[in-house]
Amino acid sequence: MTITDDLQKLLDILPQDLQQILETHPQRDSLVEVVLDLGRRPEARFPHLAEYLSETPMTQEQIDDCIQRVGTFGGDNRAGIEQTLHRISAIRNRTGKIIGITCRVGRAVFGTIGMIRDLVETGKSILMLGRPGVGKTTALREIARVLADDLQKRVVIIDTSNEIAGDGDVAHPAIGRARRMQVAHPELQHQVMIEAVENHMPEVIVIDEIGTELEAMAARTIAERGVQLVGTAHGNQIENLIKNPTLSDLVGGIQAVTLGDDEARRRGSQKTVLERKAPPTFEIAVEMLERQSWVVHESVADTVDTLLRGRQPNPQVRTVDDDGNVTTTLRQLPTNGRIHALSGEESFVPPRQSNNGWRASGQMLPLPSLSLERERGSVQGEFDRLLDESLDHSDGFDFSAVRQAGPNGEDLPLHVYPYGVSRSQLEQVIDVLNLQVELTKDMDTADAVLALRSHVKNHAKLRQMAKARHLPIHMIKSSTIPQISRGLRRLLNLEDPDFPDDSELQLFLHNGSDDEMDALEEARLAVEQIVIPKGQPVELLPRSASVRKMQHELVEHYRLKSHSFGDEPNRRLRIYPA
Repeated sequence: MTITDDLQKLLDILPQDLQQILETHPQRDSLVEVVLDLGRRPEARFPHLAEYLSETPMTQEQIDDCIQRVGTFGGDNRAGIEQTLHRISAIRNRTGKIIGITCRVGRAVFGTIGMIRDLVETGKSILMLGRPGVGKTTALREIARVLADDLQKRVVIIDTSNEIAGDGDVAHPAIGRARRMQVAHPELQHQVMIEAVENHMPEVIVIDEIGTELEAMAARTIAERGVQLVGTAHGNQIENLIKNPTLSDLVGGIQAVTLGDDEARRRGSQKTVLERKAPPTFEIAVEMLERQSWVVHESVADTVDTLLRGRQPNPQVRTVDDDGNVTTTLRQLPTNGRIHALSGEESFVPPRQSNNGWRASGQMLPLPSLSLERERGSVQGEFDRLLDESLDHSDGFDFSAVRQAGPNGEDLPLHVYPYGVSRSQLEQVIDVLNLQVELTKDMDTADAVLALRSHVKNHAKLRQMAKARHLPIHMIKSSTIPQISRGLRRLLNLEDPDFPDDSELQLFLHNGSDDEMDALEEARLAVEQIVIPKGQPVELLPRSASVRKMQHELVEHYRLKSHSFGDEPNRRLRIYPA
């Protein structure tokens, strides 16, 4: 990795006494910026510390003298030094007079994009995200050089503040053969972007700091014309762009969609959900957490869809050591479904230790082809064995260990007063999920009330009693297994991916015959072993009408289609791939 900084040219604009201090400073080569404010001591900032260079406050004459040695300040209050990458930013008072400057060191670092060079060579549009000072512009400059020199592409840089290719009419050598278009006024950046495509036939457009809606729209226009885009945007992570209405179009835009009753029931969601509006402008996103640790989303569309469904993506984490060796790992999700904040040393959450159960390990046993000629007894025996194993292990997850206190600080177990809800079904759910909940018949000893919504609406006395005792009332629509499960988990603030979903819980708690249990497990294994992974349709064994209805409902949970065919008593289910 080669670093070129022309640091002496930046030091030359500083007052003489500050020059001498910095020229002999032991951390001179890692200087980030020098801050000069009127009436304050001059300050030098390094990656992990800041120190004062003098005990004498800055005067207006010293600041004016520094300003005279740099270029002209533009509309964004930035100036540069001829043939360098340094940036001088001004702070003005209310009358427009400059009373402070920030002298930012610009460095051309060759070899910084080794972590994502394979992505650059794909020709897909890449968006760089990260906090200020993490090296976005440096990486952008190096990407432009590699595309122009190594890959022989026509590259045009939209250099709004002359920060990528330096100040002056002659571009800095760090961008290689890439061409640079300067922007007269920052608010016109989107026009220059379109002009570059229309006038100069680029194969790649490089943009720094996409920050307005017009610039986001221009970026989409350029991408739709078949031009590769490489740019940076304000925000640390993709989640920041999704929540930013100005820039959300870069990741496809967000819209609210109202689902029909059947679709909402099939998804198990509310009727109004958020969905991605269009394909993302940038196919790849790179979150620059630290200078030597980047998170790579190779499919922005998949990441955005995952986030909008309330789940966390599982992107790549690429790190580079001092010798330039790149290590790629998948970021692991902790058991609570949330990603821990990554520190500078990138601590990863190891996968949870699992037991030998097939549902806990995710390793399903090979499923032989299901045909009518197969002996029904052997099929049922295999399903019985797998079902027993799954019920015994229950995913290897101790639900009682999830929380040590109730949602409002109550001591567990949580005492719940049921009203209008089937007590037997409540006890079944609590027993299967091993929830730290105890049912009570006395409201005075309860921590919360779980009630049917229809009963609460028509029972003002219950609301008054709960209010007098400061008890929260959690309402459910009906006294069914899924509703009770969700209500109890909401009471305990337990929303964990390791919990069985509602259909699986219904299977666990189903009190039907062995034939019904076998049929449900047969359908489940057929879907998970053949239909989804292999994309092949599967015929199940003949079942009665009531059992086939249960199998249809289970298949709908996987968002697949199924049909019954044949004549009784050999009428059976056929499951089709998506």
